[in-house]
Amino acid sequence: MVITWYGQSCFKLQSGELVGVIDPFGKEIGLTPPRFRADFLLITHPHFDHANKDTIPESPFCIEGPGEYEVKGVTVRGIQTYHDASEGKERGLNTIYMIEMEGIKICHLGDFGEKEIRDETLEKIGDVDILLVPVGGHYTTDGEEAAKVVNKIEPRIVIPMHYKISGLKVNLDSAEKFLKEMGAKGVDAEEKLVIKEKDLPQEETRVIVLRTP
Repeated sequence: MVITWYGQSCFKLQSGELVGVIDPFGKEIGLTPPRFRADFLLITHPHFDHANKDTIPESPFCIEGPGEYEVKGVTVRGIQTYHDASEGKERGLNTIYMIEMEGIKICHLGDFGEKEIRDETLEKIGDVDILLVPVGGHYTTDGEEAAKVVNKIEPRIVIPMHYKISGLKVNLDSAEKFLKEMGAKGVDAEEKLVIKEKDLPQEETRVIVLRTP
């Protein structure tokens, strides 16, 4: 499996010819929108920097909320959470997605904004191999809160997302606070993550920072 980050919460998941995309954004945020063919498209919530479906050609199978789905052998579970710490009163709902490809369980937290993750949500998430977690604060968990979420979920690999990078016009913090909390300050960014189930870490959670293409 190959995981590529395009900025914000947008990821490309690829297994052979099978391609999925999560939270594509528009050019308004200052970054180059992703433009590639995909078999399935996941939207965590309907905000402009997460739901630009038009940038993805050929109308892939689109999932936009809670429920259980299967697309070409890939299983997807959507879990409803809140975009803020006021039960959605400020920024509405958010969907966490659990995706299983090649036997690897990926959890994309979307714009999770609750102060801490609830036990009922943890139970629905279950075991996680790769966690994609927002760390930039302001609209979601900040670095410290995100680290606490990671410690509760206990994934084998964690990849930070939704933080300040060069060119981004959205007001977010950098990933530095999160990396410091995780004891991974100074870790080198990688172009993409290429991983097989047999190669997943077995002991401590590994922090991987990706850079945009």
